[in-house]
Amino acid sequence: MFEEGVFMSQFWDWFITISTVLGILACFALIILLNRGSAKPDGEVKTMGHVWDGTLEEYNNPLPKWWLNLFYITLVFSIVYLILYPGLGSFKGVLGWSEVAEYEAEMAAADKQYGPLFEKYKNQPIVVLAKDSAATQLGRSLYMTYCTTCHGSDARGIPGFPNLRDKDWLYGGSPEAIEMTISKGRGGMMPNAVANGLKTEADINSVTQYLLGLSGSQHDSAAAIEGEKHFKRICFVCHGMGGTGMQALGAPNLTDNIWLYGGSEAKIRETLTLGRKGKMPAHGEFLGEAKVHLLATYIYSLSLDN
Repeated sequence: MFEEGVFMSQFWDWFITISTVLGILACFALIILLNRGSAKPDGEVKTMGHVWDGTLEEYNNPLPKWWLNLFYITLVFSIVYLILYPGLGSFKGVLGWSEVAEYEAEMAAADKQYGPLFEKYKNQPIVVLAKDSAATQLGRSLYMTYCTTCHGSDARGIPGFPNLRDKDWLYGGSPEAIEMTISKGRGGMMPNAVANGLKTEADINSVTQYLLGLSGSQHDSAAAIEGEKHFKRICFVCHGMGGTGMQALGAPNLTDNIWLYGGSEAKIRETLTLGRKGKMPAHGEFLGEAKVHLLATYIYSLSLDN
């Protein structure tokens, strides 16, 4: 298996290299062949031998010299580039340039320039920094760079990714909990209906109606009575007997009408039926302690505004 994988890797390596070299040589050959014999020594232009309507002929005019020379320059440039930089299979080029090395060099330069700025806030309590506009502005810049894809530029989240402004925290909203979430990441999982022991559509519907009632939404009271039995038999383990959640497990509060994936009847039923899997990536190793501290400061400050 290993030898086969090595063979395939070498095959594609040579395939790319040979195809690229032949392509450049073919461009040279094509331009030379097409420009050959297009005009006689006396300057008379030959025709291609095609005639329409008796007098219309297709002439083989030579390419303008300036255009032809530019074409040759681009081909020579491509050869020089492929000698200096990666482009021929696994050949790294004479200069040994790589995207990883470029990235690491830029990050090292940035850390040298901005590192001391982040470090000076590292040992200050988040509750204090949250009132420091300079610190929160630095945290906001980190947020806009790393967090907006999931939580939105206004930090109000999108379905499946929490709103960071509403004081509803899956794992806790203390400075320490927020910093831990950013640094170590989180992984949440809601089992599907079968795993939960809800075997029929009636079971799922009854629990759905009970959850709608818990959050103060319109619901079927009769079905909710049966759903409560299922809830207190199955769901209480994570969400508590009253449905107020359990931050140690990341189990949400089901009584506050704040829903991560949507609180409509259809969405609740979908969550019960299919289950959910949430993932918050760990950023500690990537960002470092100082940046995590400032990012946690900014996020903590958002909840203070509401």
